[in-house]
Amino acid sequence: MIAVTILCVGKLKERYWTEACEEYAKRLKGSCQFRIAEVEEERMPDKFSPAHIRHTLEKEGQRLLAAIPKGAFVTALCIEGRLHTSEELAQAIEEAAVSGCGHIVFIIGGSWGLSDAVKKAARLHLSMSRMTFPHQLARVMLCEQIYRAFQINGGGQYHK
Repeated sequence: MIAVTILCVGKLKERYWTEACEEYAKRLKGSCQFRIAEVEEERMPDKFSPAHIRHTLEKEGQRLLAAIPKGAFVTALCIEGRLHTSEELAQAIEEAAVSGCGHIVFIIGGSWGLSDAVKKAARLHLSMSRMTFPHQLARVMLCEQIYRAFQINGGGQYHK
């Protein structure tokens, strides 16, 4: 069974976001080994400069890269990523699984996004929308889309 990890910077702060992610994790139990992993968010001073932002991206990027399992198929969620339909995402997951990849990792950055090093490590760059969403909501949306992808690939009734 393929493993799927959502690797995120920072923790969910509100219980309702956590409960939503837990619900999708429960639904995915029979389809994949699903988990959400978090790396520590870098603290920013109240008054920050572009150098602080670069430092933050670098530190968070190092933590993310260290947490990626060796040989994983890495997908970075970033604004410059490509928009995919649910069916296209399902196909990408299926292709990764069929190619022998045992682990797919989706990466959600912190408030300032992802470092260039993390983006370079990714084989797929995914944009959720042209709109901006809070990172907490993006995590829930990604959980739902992963669940939907497994339903599409398995011929389930969830996706209409």
